[in-house]
Amino acid sequence: MQNMFSYEMFICVLAFACLLEIPRGTGAASCEPIRIPMCKSMPWNMTKMPNHLHHSTQANAVLAIEQFEGLLGTQCSADLLFFLCAMYAPICTIDFQHDPIKPCKSVCERAKCGCEPVMKRYNHTWPESLACEELPVYDRGVCISPEAIVKAEGPDNSYYQDPAKCNPEGNPDFPMDSHNTNCKGANDRCKCKSVKFNQKTYSKNNYNYVIRARVKEIRIRNHDLSAIVEVKEVLKSSLVNIPRDTVTLYYNSGCLCPPLTANDEYIIMGYENEERSRLLLIDRSIAQKWKEKIGRKVKRWDQAANGRRTKWNHH
Repeated sequence: MQNMFSYEMFICVLAFACLLEIPRGTGAASCEPIRIPMCKSMPWNMTKMPNHLHHSTQANAVLAIEQFEGLLGTQCSADLLFFLCAMYAPICTIDFQHDPIKPCKSVCERAKCGCEPVMKRYNHTWPESLACEELPVYDRGVCISPEAIVKAEGPDNSYYQDPAKCNPEGNPDFPMDSHNTNCKGANDRCKCKSVKFNQKTYSKNNYNYVIRARVKEIRIRNHDLSAIVEVKEVLKSSLVNIPRDTVTLYYNSGCLCPPLTANDEYIIMGYENEERSRLLLIDRSIAQKWKEKIGRKVKRWDQAANGRRTKWNHH
């Protein structure tokens, strides 16, 4: 018997589940439609509580899974959302009422492989509650993975990730670190372009604001990535008022470019959206770890730029 579910099997079982009414009082809660927004794009639409993390209701599960929004925004692994939803909103079918199906061990390991290096940059590690060790291997037990859907729908499926690029289960000696060249997934699309930190770049890019700030957190809401920072000093500002307080810096893509790490202090150079009074971080923006000598250097650059502008105006 084939243990991995094909897409057709998903559809058939779930359609059958909708036609049958599970008798009450059987000792097991019936399947219920998924109401977790992050998981509504999954190839199953019915789940069962409690889930694999022991949340008794979907309302509780929503609060717990939302903590991963920022990590999902980094696109560190194409498997992460599938894995999280398989844990927090597990597929429910007639045949597996008592024991919701778990994600395959390989799915967990690929998600961990891509995302744990990102988490470590923010002083976090992969949660023990999402440990991969206890999850089933697909050829020894029932489990779900994106590959089951890929086989039916082809590699254009949005959950597809080439298992050969990051498949620890297929290689028991696979080292879990960020330097392993095999561990390449969706985060390859988020390589940040390096911007040289020098006077020529500073003058050429004509930044609207320059601040010294400590990063409090990286946040994603409705696919918008932003950095919440505490402003320590305003070295330059233009049209948007920048208070010595907590402010939001908005990225213009789903990539953390330039990269920032929570709790670290930076000198940040960026642009403004005057209409929306927003401070922006875009491709040419710069974020350097703060040092007093860097601050002094930027002030000299700004004075030199102002001197040139004054000289030009007199002519």
